[in-house]
Amino acid sequence: MENEILSVLCYTREPLEPEIYSPKLAYSMHLAYTEDGMSYRELNHNSGVLFAKAAELSNATLSAKSLKNPYLFHMADGSFGVLAIRTEADGSPDQQSKGSVLLFTSPDLLQYRELGLLNLTNGLHVQDIMCEYELASRRYILRWREEDGRYYQREMADVTCPDDAAKPKPCEAFTLSPRRVDIEGAVPRNAIRVSRGVAQRLIHKLTVPVHVRNELPERVAVTSKEQLQAVKVTAIYSDGTTAIKPIEWDASEIDWSRPGTYRISGSIRQDRYTFPMATNRADPCIARWDGRYYFVATNDADGNHTISIREADSIFGLVSAEETKILGIGMHDHLKRFLWAPELHGIGGDLYIFLAGSSGEFKDIQSHVMRLKNGGNPRMAADWGAPIRVARNDGSPLFQAGITLDMTVLERKGRLYVLWAQRELVPHDLGSWIYIAEGDPREPWRLISEPVLLSKPDYGWANNQTFVEEGPFALMTDRKIFVTISGALVDATYCVGMLSVSSDADLLDPNQWTKRNYPLLTSSSVPGEYGPGHNSYVKDEEGTIWSVYHARPGIGEPRCSGLRRVHFDVDGEPMLGLTEEKDLNPALASVYLDVQVEG
Repeated sequence: MENEILSVLCYTREPLEPEIYSPKLAYSMHLAYTEDGMSYRELNHNSGVLFAKAAELSNATLSAKSLKNPYLFHMADGSFGVLAIRTEADGSPDQQSKGSVLLFTSPDLLQYRELGLLNLTNGLHVQDIMCEYELASRRYILRWREEDGRYYQREMADVTCPDDAAKPKPCEAFTLSPRRVDIEGAVPRNAIRVSRGVAQRLIHKLTVPVHVRNELPERVAVTSKEQLQAVKVTAIYSDGTTAIKPIEWDASEIDWSRPGTYRISGSIRQDRYTFPMATNRADPCIARWDGRYYFVATNDADGNHTISIREADSIFGLVSAEETKILGIGMHDHLKRFLWAPELHGIGGDLYIFLAGSSGEFKDIQSHVMRLKNGGNPRMAADWGAPIRVARNDGSPLFQAGITLDMTVLERKGRLYVLWAQRELVPHDLGSWIYIAEGDPREPWRLISEPVLLSKPDYGWANNQTFVEEGPFALMTDRKIFVTISGALVDATYCVGMLSVSSDADLLDPNQWTKRNYPLLTSSSVPGEYGPGHNSYVKDEEGTIWSVYHARPGIGEPRCSGLRRVHFDVDGEPMLGLTEEKDLNPALASVYLDVQVEG
C-alpha cells in the first residue's frame, strides 16, 4: 500500500467572508487530495498551509505579503518545491517582485522553507508560473507568463541555485488543466502524484481524527474496588493515535467476599465543558496549587479594570465557582489601566501571578509579577504582594521603547525561562514580537540573560489587520517543547500558531526553534467558535492535558473562555481542535470486562 499513488491538489481561495477569511488568509496555498482522481477533499479545514513571509523594510517594520497561483512540483531529490506569485497583502501586484517568483521547498508538504524571490527576467510582472523536473535532461523547466501576455521558458540544473540558468526564451502558451472541485471558494491550480505514505501523513496531520475503537483487556484479576477503578481503556483514533481514558465501572453485581469471575459493564468517562465556560473572560489560565485548581483571566466585562480568581477542588468545579477580586486599578499607584492576561505559575515553592498593566496610557503597558505571601490564600487580595515590574539583571526596565505583555514561564533542567510579547512603538510601531530570556527562579521578575527574539508576525495569519504575535504558553513533552502563540487582530481572524524546539536544545538559540507555517487553531477548526486564541494548559488528576482558551460564540460576540482536551497527533504534536464527539464515539462509550475476584 505504501507505493500506491494518490494526487494532491494545491489551490488558493477567494476571500468570500472577510470577517472570517480575509485576503491575507485566502491568498495562501491550500491543499486537497483525491483517491479516485475525480473528487477532491480539502485538508486543514479548507485553510491555508503555506503563507508568504512579510518583507522587512529599512526601518525594521514589516510589509505584509500574500501569494497567488502557486505551482507544486517534484524536486530532483524526492522532496517538493512550490513556485508562486508574490503579491501585496490584498492580492494586488507587488512591485518588489517584478520579474520574480517566490520559491519554497518542503520535505513533506507540511513544513516549508521560503528561499525568497527567484529572478526570472528583468522584465514585467510574472502572472503565471509552472515548473517540471525533466528526468532525462536532469533539468528544471520553468515556464511563465508576463503581464503583457507573452510566455517564456528557462532551464535550470538547480532551481535553488539559478546561477547556471540558461537565458529565458519565448515559448508557446500554456494553460493548466482546468479542475472542478467542490471546495468552498477554491481557485484550483495543479495536482501532483504522491505516494500513499506522503498522502496519509498529510491526511493524518491536516484532518481531525475520530474515535474508532477501544483496547481493553478481556479479563483482569483484582481484589478490591480500588484496583478495578484503576483499569482504563485505550481509545484508538482513525489516524492510529491513542488516548488513555478512565472508566466508571458498574461493580454492583460483584460480591467482593466471594472469589469468582464476574461480567461487568462500564462507561468511558469524558469530562464535557460546554462553550463558553466563562463569558467575557479572555486570555484564561488554570493552574493547580496546593491540591486545588485556580482560574484567572482578563476581565472584558469591566473594561479590563480588575483581575479575579476562582477556586475549586477540580477543573470542572471552576465552571460554577464564585469569583473573588484580587487586583483592581487604583489598588496600586503604578497600575491604573489595562490589567491584562494574568497567569498563575508555581516557581520554587511559591505561587506567582504574571500580568500586564499600565500606569496610564496604552504605551505604558508593561509586564509585572506579584507573589503570594507565605501561607497566603490565593483568594485573598491582601495575601498577594504588590505587583513588581519586570526588569533586566541590572535593575533597568525590561523595555522602554514600547510595551511588554503576556509574560509566561517554563522550567527545564533547573533553569527558568521567561517568554513574552514585546511591541516597539518608538521610533516606529513594529508590531508585537515574541521574546525569550532566562529568569531568576528566586525573583522571577528579574532576567539574568539578554532577551532573544524568537518570532515576528511575518505570515499572513499573524498580521491580519495588525502585526501581532502574542500569548506564548509552553506545553512540554519528553521529546519537545511546544509554545503556542496567538496572532492577528483579536477578532474572528484571531488564531493560534506554534513554535517548537527539542527538549535538549539551547532554548536561547533562535535557530534551534521551528515555527509552523500555518496556524494550529482558527475559526474554521471548531464550528461556532470564532477567533480562538491565547491558550494555556493544565493537567488534571488523571494526567489529561486541557487547553484553556478564549473564542467568540459569534462573530460580534464577546470573548469567552473554553476548555478542550489536548490530543497528540502522529508526530506527538498537540492538536487543539478535537471536539468531544470525535474524542469519544457515543457508540463506543460502553465497555465490558470479565473480572476475576481473587480471595
